[in-house]
Amino acid sequence: MIKKGIYRRQLMQSGAIVGIAASSGAVLVTPGVAKAMNLTTLDPHEGETLLVMSRQIYPHPNLGDMYYAQVVTDLDQKAAADKNIAQQIKDGVAGLDSAMGIAWIALSSGNQIAVLTSIETTPFFQTVRGTAVVSLYNNPLVWRFFGYEGASFPYGGYIHRGFNDINWLPKPPDAASPAAG
Repeated sequence: MIKKGIYRRQLMQSGAIVGIAASSGAVLVTPGVAKAMNLTTLDPHEGETLLVMSRQIYPHPNLGDMYYAQVVTDLDQKAAADKNIAQQIKDGVAGLDSAMGIAWIALSSGNQIAVLTSIETTPFFQTVRGTAVVSLYNNPLVWRFFGYEGASFPYGGYIHRGFNDINWLPKPPDAASPAAG
């Protein structure tokens, strides 16, 4: 039996390619990720547009497209549950595409941001922004990229679990700490 779509390994590899491209300053959305989302209400162009839009709103070069794909999946579920949200998203993507006369995802990053800035108070933008913030930052798989270890209470707090493990600041001199007593 031939299985259509993309396999997990291919999805993971495409995320790595995107991460490398994004860290170099280019934003590349691999078509395989957009196809792998299995959207029920939104079409592939809308899904790809929402993925790029989510990445532009919350840009993290070290995150692969698979994490942003969860935003699109969540938006697709909202659209399936509420026809008004579905229409809002479809109209919003159409509006992005008509803003400069070509598909929004074909615009340069600067022009994409200019268009997004012009619509940031619209319900469409707020729906995507609100869904993206929850989908991205409530995802335990994303936390590791930011050094967040999750809730500390079940493990006795941070005193022995991450309190002193920052590596982006220089080590303070011993004189900066009180003497152990």
